[in-house]
Amino acid sequence: MIGLKGKNALITGAARQESVRRSLSDLFNKGATSPSITAHSLNLRQTRKRWHCKQPAEIIKNCGVKSLLVQGDVSQKSDIVEMVNTVVKEFGNLDILVNNAGIQKESPSHEVTTANFDRVITVNLWGADLCVLETIKHLLSLHRPGVIINISSVHKIIGRLMYISYSISKGGMENLTKTLAF
Repeated sequence: MIGLKGKNALITGAARQESVRRSLSDLFNKGATSPSITAHSLNLRQTRKRWHCKQPAEIIKNCGVKSLLVQGDVSQKSDIVEMVNTVVKEFGNLDILVNNAGIQKESPSHEVTTANFDRVITVNLWGADLCVLETIKHLLSLHRPGVIINISSVHKIIGRLMYISYSISKGGMENLTKTLAF
């Protein structure tokens, strides 16, 4: 983690996952600064299965770094453009993209609806691609290096029962990672 000091990160989908909370704490305790956390919904009520965005923001604040909470839907290009622009405006630059946003729709494989399949692919794969493209545009405009981290899943290889569209989207995410070249 050497070399993260002063780097600005955009982390998508940080509102719901416990692993993200632990990773953020570890990452920013090791020197990265100015993370921006994004989420589709900034619902401040905690439910049994989900924790809200304020928790990772509080963890980061406790690490002694400046953070920014940004609402955005990665399936909407205009939201992604706004997220990147907000990060750049607030912190002056974007160095790291962590593509973490993702959803799952439970259904037996033979009963998956087109609407649910499209929604999962749009968020998990198309949204990730849009985030990558906007980040690359920013980095190239400034002739700066950067880091893009695409969070995939073991379910790209090992299908997950009742979540075929999720598994397919994560397989696509793996291929997105392999084809990045700029």
